[in-house]
Amino acid sequence: MADDTVRYGIIGVGMMGREHFINLSHLRSEGVAVVAVADPHLPSQRLAQDLAKSFDWPIQVFSGHRELLDSGLCDVVIVSTPNMTHYKILMDIINHPKPHHVLVEKPLCTTVADCKEVVDAARKRPDILVQVGLEYRYMPPVAKLIEIVKGGTLGRVKMVAIREHRFPFLVKVDNWNRFNVNTGGTLVEKCCHFFDLMRLFAGANPVRVMASGAVDVNHKDELYDGKVPDIIDNAYVIVEFENGSRGMLDLCMFAEGSKNEQEISVVGDIGKGEAFVPESIVRVGSREAGRDGVQTIKAKDDRIKYDGLHHGSSYLEHTYFLAAVRAKGLQAPAVDLQDGLVSVAIGVAAQLSIERGRFVTIEEVRGEF
Repeated sequence: MADDTVRYGIIGVGMMGREHFINLSHLRSEGVAVVAVADPHLPSQRLAQDLAKSFDWPIQVFSGHRELLDSGLCDVVIVSTPNMTHYKILMDIINHPKPHHVLVEKPLCTTVADCKEVVDAARKRPDILVQVGLEYRYMPPVAKLIEIVKGGTLGRVKMVAIREHRFPFLVKVDNWNRFNVNTGGTLVEKCCHFFDLMRLFAGANPVRVMASGAVDVNHKDELYDGKVPDIIDNAYVIVEFENGSRGMLDLCMFAEGSKNEQEISVVGDIGKGEAFVPESIVRVGSREAGRDGVQTIKAKDDRIKYDGLHHGSSYLEHTYFLAAVRAKGLQAPAVDLQDGLVSVAIGVAAQLSIERGRFVTIEEVRGEF
């Protein structure tokens, strides 16, 4: 192995951990190697070993993350474990004598308090980079829409509407994702992606949140240790931002009969842009040109070598993080801990709004940014 090879360890090699493994295999020519994995689940270990063999990558296998950290094998670790384990694992990584750069899957943690502790701890370790896996920013049509918004084509953004109509939550190891106590709730677990995008488009921090949602169709006939799942399967969420702009999320997880899984609309005072996934189409128009002036753009990113589960966004996420790691402190992570914290705070506020039947301020859930 070359001296400048960046050595990765993957903590949690369930579905997403193995997805990261495959993405990293496509960066092999960039001087990347997966050298270790950690997971207490034996079937997941075996699947990871099969992947490693197919890539001709010899790996060490550990049953716990502490053993992986103590091994000294890794420069970078990916945390792709169940949501409720993120806090403990991140704190162990940050407090470990050997510095390990970290890419942690969304959500950063399941509670705002845990997120804040991680942020505070990481501030004391300037030798560690932590990037949060909010990779939807990099899906080609979304990235194109971000570019259009940042370029000023739409003017001052006033409204952001995001619709996700999709299939139900997948089955995960030990069915951990069926309960709010493990996931943080659907609006934290799944929708932190969309709250992150809203904040990007709005260019401001959130102020208050109103939501309505329920468990109406999915998982109602499932039973785990005598308990019925409590994760909501549909919701409407309104987010108000400090600059006066508003965002709205329309989530439905029993809408498999949809042409697009995500539809995003951003409206400014002079124009409107839309992105469609997986159709990979962007539409942009202006008030002046009207309907006849709407342009349709096919979004594509030729840098993507592997589409994977998220339309190439995970691949791009890894390229950006690798660049930050190689910059040796001269380049900040593309998606930092503050981004992760705020996306969780909006989701927590939305979950509380459903529970309490009223607007919930961000101040209530997390204090000053």
